[in-house]
Amino acid sequence: MRINKYIASSGFCSRRKADELIEAGRVRVNGEVVKLLGYEIRTKDKVSIDNKPLRTMKLEYYRFYKPTGYITTSSDEKGRKTIYDILPDEMSHLNPVGRLDKDSSGLLILTNDGNLVYELTHPSIKVAKVYRVTVDAFLKVEDLERLASGIELEKGKIAYCDCEIIERKKDETLLEITLYQGMNRQIRRMIEFLGHNVIHLKRIRHATIDLVGLKKGQFKAIKPKQIKELKAYLDKIKEKEGI
Repeated sequence: MRINKYIASSGFCSRRKADELIEAGRVRVNGEVVKLLGYEIRTKDKVSIDNKPLRTMKLEYYRFYKPTGYITTSSDEKGRKTIYDILPDEMSHLNPVGRLDKDSSGLLILTNDGNLVYELTHPSIKVAKVYRVTVDAFLKVEDLERLASGIELEKGKIAYCDCEIIERKKDETLLEITLYQGMNRQIRRMIEFLGHNVIHLKRIRHATIDLVGLKKGQFKAIKPKQIKELKAYLDKIKEKEGI
């Protein structure tokens, strides 16, 4: 296993943070500084960070139903409320997998498994994220086709999504939208491109994990069987993409 993945899998930090530690010369293997990100760890190798032995932590996995009005971060210089104002102190070490903006609600996966965070958020691994989105307009089939074909939100960056109409009223449409990308405020910006606005946005599923059984502000541990299914899902995607 590569050293950055090994560190992230221990629960010590994310894979990105592990890369930073390695490049800074803070990681040693069998007493020797290692700066090669692709360095392969063997079974008997002893890894240390800042001269302290790396210990495998208990990996934790939770589902959390984020309400609107909270940002997805541990602190905010503007003094806005964060999800950690809701969560108990003993969960403050867990990291959210991806983000939901302040005005959005729904599923967040929380974990200290840095490798899982990496695989669920890396752009090369096309993980499905499903949302229920209410738009302030009667959308037509052509609108959905435009969203699916792709919209250039930034120079050289094309945003796309799969859409399905759940319900339509005279001046409102409820959509189910599936993303395989992670661009900032992607859904809201795509709808704005069509000349409309998002009224409500809720994430209902991330990969194989969903919101079922959760109320707003509530969290529950993800069962080992569900984690096994999630990792099998990711392995299939990586195999298909040749990763």
